[in-house]
Amino acid sequence: MQRRDFLKAGLCGLSYAAIASRIQAGELPPVRAITTGPKFHWFGYYDKLEFDPTDRYVLSNQVDFEHRTPTADDVIKVGMVDLKNNDKWIELGQSNAWGWQQGCMLQWRPSSESEVFWNDRVGNEFVSHLLDVKTMKRRTIPSAIYTLSPDGRFGITADFARIQFFRPGYGYAGGRTDFMDDPAPKDSGVFYVDLTTGEKKLILSLDQIIQIPFQGEKIKNSWHWFNHLLISPDSKRFIVLHRWRSLDPETGEMTKRWKTRMVTANVDGSDVYILNPTGMTSHFVWRDPEHVCMYTQPEGKPAGFYVYKDRTAEIEHVGAGVMTSDGHNTYLPGRLDWILNDSYPDRVSREQKPFLYHIPTNRRIELGGFYLDPKYVGEWRCDTHPRASRSGKLVAIDSPHGGNGRQVYLIDISAILDS
Repeated sequence: MQRRDFLKAGLCGLSYAAIASRIQAGELPPVRAITTGPKFHWFGYYDKLEFDPTDRYVLSNQVDFEHRTPTADDVIKVGMVDLKNNDKWIELGQSNAWGWQQGCMLQWRPSSESEVFWNDRVGNEFVSHLLDVKTMKRRTIPSAIYTLSPDGRFGITADFARIQFFRPGYGYAGGRTDFMDDPAPKDSGVFYVDLTTGEKKLILSLDQIIQIPFQGEKIKNSWHWFNHLLISPDSKRFIVLHRWRSLDPETGEMTKRWKTRMVTANVDGSDVYILNPTGMTSHFVWRDPEHVCMYTQPEGKPAGFYVYKDRTAEIEHVGAGVMTSDGHNTYLPGRLDWILNDSYPDRVSREQKPFLYHIPTNRRIELGGFYLDPKYVGEWRCDTHPRASRSGKLVAIDSPHGGNGRQVYLIDISAILDS
């Protein structure tokens, strides 16, 4: 293999000799770009369906700039790549409601063979679209949605304008801002949205959640928002992160750091439970309807990935000594013995490393080292956010390592799973 081939394979962060040795040893799987410039492409978050049920079509966002905050006037294209037709780009629509980290929530509708979902904005109102890629019939729902239920019947959402105010890059520009003088509004919170009728109803407000004490004390002098929602595999409960920033008693300004507690509840808003009360919760995923795997630091324990049993105090450390740093974790489809994860860029090499973690053997298998230029930082950084295909044999990542901006790359992990 020539050096240019190694660069195309996404392994330019490693030395030539190290790459050759690891490929000959069968340690690194094949990698290839499935999108190209001059436009930039990426998918975004790791907990959504990027591949269609046949593993043929791969969704992606498309944009013509990088390295700045999106404005209310910036529009992205949404489309899909046909893996069986020379990676042909097929445009599906566009969005005026998006951010660098999660895009416009583009994804295949769960339990559907051909419907694609994404968020958009009309005026200062957020909406969402469902498009059947076979018939090209499109339906618009009068609400943006954060996460879809696995049964494909409904969505759960939060206030994207409020998210954007408190955590730029995770909400959307261009929405209403007339509520920003209230630290915990009664009419802002988590909403249930019926995908058939479009009906939307508030099921958990910010005013409700602050009534629950944090570590035995009432939360005072703070501004609150909900972020990062995910519905359980049986579509019966959901997770939401309750976050707040305190006011500095000397300056009266909001602190830059925030605290987080993980909340679970039934999808009608009942049976609210504080699953992780530590004040620090990062990336997470449902393992099954009763367990959640998350990066956190339980009291008296080292930071790492832990599995929490919902509505109990039971926790279990996962990947101790091996999966030690924060990353974007999911389980391979139908394979709860495998976790797909990644790392943030190494401070020296600037490599981001997606990897597989085999739970029964406590074994970590790296899928490559992908260089991240230092200009990809903060809100417009480009995390790899690894996403598995429906078969679990392919992994898609976002990365700018190829020198032509952020693009989508495909990693074939079938040989690892078969070994």
